[in-house]
Amino acid sequence: MTEHKNNFPEFYITAPQPCPYLAGRMERKLFTHLTRDKPGFLIDNLLKGGFRRSQNIAYMPYCDACSACVPVRLLVNEFEPKRSLKRISRQNRDLIATRKPAAPSSEQYGLFRDYIEARHGDGGMAEMSVLDFSLMVEDSVVETFITEYRQKPDERTGAAPLVAAALCDRLSDGISMVYSFFDPDWAPRSLGTYMILEHVEYARSMGYPYVYLGYWIEGSRKMRYKERFQPQERLTSKGWVRSRGLAVPPR
Repeated sequence: MTEHKNNFPEFYITAPQPCPYLAGRMERKLFTHLTRDKPGFLIDNLLKGGFRRSQNIAYMPYCDACSACVPVRLLVNEFEPKRSLKRISRQNRDLIATRKPAAPSSEQYGLFRDYIEARHGDGGMAEMSVLDFSLMVEDSVVETFITEYRQKPDERTGAAPLVAAALCDRLSDGISMVYSFFDPDWAPRSLGTYMILEHVEYARSMGYPYVYLGYWIEGSRKMRYKERFQPQERLTSKGWVRSRGLAVPPR
């Protein structure tokens, strides 16, 4: 990746490359390295202000003539799931969620590989090794945790298979969902949606007002699911603005 330093100290811009979400467009990113010598409030403000974290890099889109990527956050205290979302919660009430320190395991990596190969085999994460996965999970200067979702233990064998996991950052005003993955055989259970719902309830129990969902991208079918979680705010040139959102069919 080519780095071009701009006028802001410690910030860089990547060279243009094909956008993975919108065909025919090019993307660039503005990014900075997150190090332990940076004040915690500065890193917190970056992640609350539209930057996303990947290991110890904070980045945001910096594209020419395109502003399709919009940071979104869900308003926890006002969120009331509609009927289709309540159905997903009921379907998965047999799962047990456990918050754990951001420490990778072979079981997590196996689940991650199954997910990537089934859902994103042609994407940029397809070649991630066990070392790459370990860095994704544990290389963080913020308070990061992973939520594991397991079936209830089998009465005979005691086995409790891992079926989903979500890597998250704990910010001063909410939970930022960094990356989630699940057993592709469980796709009919809508586990991606369920993990968001479960983290909303966790944020509510912790008194956090927001769950940060990353970028909503106008024109990207992959990101339409985020419109289901209302009410939400979207980051604009005027700051965080409440959005009415659009209705989307159940997934």
